[in-house]
Amino acid sequence: MLGRLNHVGVATPSLAEAVETYKRLFGATVISDVIELPERGVRVQFVDTPNSQVELLEPMGENSPIAAFLEANPRGGQHHLCFEVEEINAAKADMEAKGAKVVSGPYIGAHGTPVIFVHPKDVHGVLIELMETPRH
Repeated sequence: MLGRLNHVGVATPSLAEAVETYKRLFGATVISDVIELPERGVRVQFVDTPNSQVELLEPMGENSPIAAFLEANPRGGQHHLCFEVEEINAAKADMEAKGAKVVSGPYIGAHGTPVIFVHPKDVHGVLIELMETPRH
């Protein structure tokens, strides 16, 4: 059921500063435009790597879940791992049948496909995003 690692989510207080860091330290050249997801309370930018992406997440306000994360981690840090799945509703049902708590979703994520999040307590302290494999 688990597909490829699509991206690693990294919370940051500043997309601009984080992008500059990835350019300066790692030579990143393929960086998406800023994607605003007001219903999720975040701004997102993707940094492409040869086999995956880094998703940079900046809060849009103090009610953003990323703002809460940054309160505990002011400089930012790894927020989640995202794996692709074939069909999100089947993945959600499978997670719940196995006793894992789905904390949000499905809803449309930054890639334009449905996503869910599995509670970190069920995955050894790691927040897991499951994303329906993009068809484009």
